[in-house]
Amino acid sequence: MRKNSVKNRKINDEVHRVLAEIIRGGIKDPRVSPMTSVLQVEVAPDLKTCKVWVSVYGDEQKKKDTMEGLNSASGFIRGELARRVNLRNTPQLRFLLDDSIAYGVEMSRRIDEVRAADRLAEELRGDEEAEETEEPENE
Repeated sequence: MRKNSVKNRKINDEVHRVLAEIIRGGIKDPRVSPMTSVLQVEVAPDLKTCKVWVSVYGDEQKKKDTMEGLNSASGFIRGELARRVNLRNTPQLRFLLDDSIAYGVEMSRRIDEVRAADRLAEELRGDEEAEETEEPENE
């Protein structure tokens, strides 16, 4: 099975859906934040491994604790995945923290700051030009 085949995409989608359900409601580990989202899942074509990108809302300590909790509960999560999805092999799960949402929010904030600075500079230039045209020339 090729990496981007229709079959592989369907498996990725189904594993993504089930993992999101398991993480949202099935893990009782207090380290796992309730604000954890499964962003993307990539199951290897041989169904042996699976990369799971998750996003955690909160500070760095909460992210670290959630990743430790997910890695600790990976056996339970894998068992639930095997029970809910009928695959020839149940993949070994590898959880990866994805900070792309936080990065996007930070970039958006920086862009807003630059735009505000540009507007302020434009207003100051406009005020200076208006003052120059109002001053009478001494001849």
